[in-house]
Amino acid sequence: MAAEVASTAEPAESIVTLTHVIYGLHAFSLVTGIITAASIVFAFLTGWPSIIAVILNYVKRREARGTWLASHFRWQIRTFWFGMLWVALCGLFVVATLGVGLLIAWLPLGVVGLWFIYRIASGWLRLIDHRPMYE
Repeated sequence: MAAEVASTAEPAESIVTLTHVIYGLHAFSLVTGIITAASIVFAFLTGWPSIIAVILNYVKRREARGTWLASHFRWQIRTFWFGMLWVALCGLFVVATLGVGLLIAWLPLGVVGLWFIYRIASGWLRLIDHRPMYE
């Protein structure tokens, strides 16, 4: 298991609150994908709450630098972009198999959806406990 990041400074309360808001925006996208006709994966990657969350991650991550919150900002950014990578690879697979792989591509997309839920839930729980994410 990876070691936790040692914090060198305590973050401002406003940036802690913002990090909760960012997890909330991502969670809202996940819930939208669960309760609507959209899939979890596409709601997370293309929904306005997640897009706003990623923009906030990039704009505000400098304020988290040097604190235990920096690992949460990295975790959230990586969740979005690695998810985008996996979805793109599934899309390439479907194209490469001339659409025959469409049925098979649903399985890895389902796994990506579960991975999104895990990443957001575990990150938010660690944030509530004022703990950094794993490196």
